Amino acid sequence: MLRHHAGGLFIALAILAAGLVFSPFRAEAGELHWGFKKATGGVPPDAGAELNGLLEEYGALYKGSPDKKIVYLTFDNGYEAGYTESILDTLKKENISATFFLTGHYLESAGDLVKRMVKDGHTIGNHSYGHPNMANMSAAELEAEWKKFDDRLREVAGVKRTHYARPPEGIFNANVLETGNRLGYRHIFWSVAFIDWHRDEKKGGQYAYNELMKQLHPGAVVLMHTVSPDNSDDLPAFIRDARKEGYSFGTLDELVEEAFFPDNG
Repeated sequence: MLRHHAGGLFIALAILAAGLVFSPFRAEAGELHWGFKKATGGVPPDAGAELNGLLEEYGALYKGSPDKKIVYLTFDNGYEAGYTESILDTLKKENISATFFLTGHYLESAGDLVKRMVKDGHTIGNHSYGHPNMANMSAAELEAEWKKFDDRLREVAGVKRTHYARPPEGIFNANVLETGNRLGYRHIFWSVAFIDWHRDEKKGGQYAYNELMKQLHPGAVVLMHTVSPDNSDDLPAFIRDARKEGYSFGTLDELVEEAFFPDNG
């Protein structure tokens, strides 16, 4: 069983949970950990000049337009804990298409849910096959990791390949982004997150709801984990109240269209 988030990202989000500025640090040479200052008062977060510049160089994204009240829901699935079906039910009822970043473990252990995600019109993202530290990998190793996931996804759910990638634990470097681009993967990070990946530390739906509403901002790319019952419990209320505040829910395809091809609309 995979512990989906640990190590570097735990530190990053612990700092993030306190609302502090988090500068990218390197556990070792060439290794970056995703982090940012949490959004408050509807003002989008800022990852800082170094990370912003690197993502811009390689066309990676973590938020949308600050002028449009659109939310992009993404979920990271390392393993199944029994709550994804409820999340899928809510998304179907609310007519929202989300992106699920899956690992190879999830493909192998929860194939029926993967098939339902595809059937319901959700996008599958590539969170790697084996959940490694991708900053330590060569270009050839990265290619093999993403391809192994795509090959198995095609076998399980008939999806030809993925186009969006997210590095495990938010650990990456320029090589990860450049190699991904060359192979047709655009990296998607996130602008709203909170500690929600401990399946045995239930804080209640109100906790998740409060975190999401406090950090809500135009162009929000929301990261949630399906192992948490807090998220499945709070999702209906969050969607309802975000809409009351004038927000709509978009897809990553729409996020990319807005960011890079605005004249097409």
